Formats: sequence, C-alpha cells, structure tokens
Amino acid sequence: MTAGRNINSKSQDWGTPQKYVNAVKKVFSGEITLDPCSSEYSIVNAKVEYMLPEHDGLRESWDYQTVYVNPPYGISKKNGTTIRHWLAKCAEAHEKYGSEVLALVPVATNTGHWKKSVFGSATAICFLYDTRLKFLENGNSKSKGAPMSCAMIYWGNNYQKFYEIFINHGAVIDVRPLKNEKIGPKRNNPQQSLFDKIG
Repeated sequence: MTAGRNINSKSQDWGTPQKYVNAVKKVFSGEITLDPCSSEYSIVNAKVEYMLPEHDGLRESWDYQTVYVNPPYGISKKNGTTIRHWLAKCAEAHEKYGSEVLALVPVATNTGHWKKSVFGSATAICFLYDTRLKFLENGNSKSKGAPMSCAMIYWGNNYQKFYEIFINHGAVIDVRPLKNEKIGPKRNNPQQSLFDKIG
C-alpha cells in the first residue's frame, strides 16, 4: 500500500488509520470479510486477508460479503497494475457478487478510472476532511501525512448508513444518479445537465 504516486525503492506500507478502520467496520456492521491488499502491519483484521506482495489480490476471488480496500497507489512493476485496476475490481465485486465495498483512495476526479469505476458505478463518495491523511507508515502512526486529498468510496446498497457514519469524516456525496452515465463531453443528451438529474 504505497500512498505516493511514484515507485519508492524503500519497502513501505501505508496502513489505514484506526479511526477509518472503525468507521468501515460500523458500515459493515462489525465485520470486514475480505482485505485483498493486506500486510504484516495491517490493523484491519479482516476474516480473509490477501497479503501483499506475496499474493496479488487482483487475481484472487472477491466473492465476499464485505470488502475493504486500501490499494497500492503507485504502479506495480511486477504485475503491471495501477490503482485503476483496483477500482475496477471494487466495482466488479459489487456488481457481480453483491459485495459491499469500501475503498480508501486518492482523489483523482479527472481520470478515466474515476469516471468509469467511481462516478459511473459507485453509490457514494466521502471526500475526507483530513488536510493530510496520516496513514500508518510500516505500522507507525507518526507519518507525515499523505501528499494528496483522499476519499472513501462506497459500492453498496445502504447509502444512508454510509452517510450517517462518514459525514463525521468528510463531505458525503450521493453518486447513484450517475450510474451508467457517460461522464464528460460525449454524453448521450448534452442538453440535460448531470446536475439537473442530481438535483
């Protein structure tokens, strides 16, 4: 789990802070059944954990009821994957298995993977209030903070519960009206604003 955008020669793990682990567990009514990108330092304690880098969580099954993802933010030279692959897998798990999925990711609203796997597929987004989210660096809580804004994305069927828990951590946006929409200038009906549909 690398929070930086560039490959770092040092082996570092950027774990989820305790307050967000607690919030995720509340959304999932207490249990995280799968963490597909766990590590020896993780405090998530999911029922099933795929440990990076030994296991490529993208190649394993995500057929679990509740899935929490704090993916590697950089590029995996070994597997040729990026965060776009993790977000696509989040969307697929919800659509294919009905999994409830939460992912802690950097805000990148201008990218194709956000337009396809988040805006066109997710239920809600919490843009986190933390100015610089302090990940657990190799299990240590004294990190300097992430160099980018972060969000918690939710693919699931209980928007209200997600809202009630994550409004304490940031601005929660309901993106269900954008499902299956073509985002950007090539939309089917350019006369109708997406904001008209939301409002």
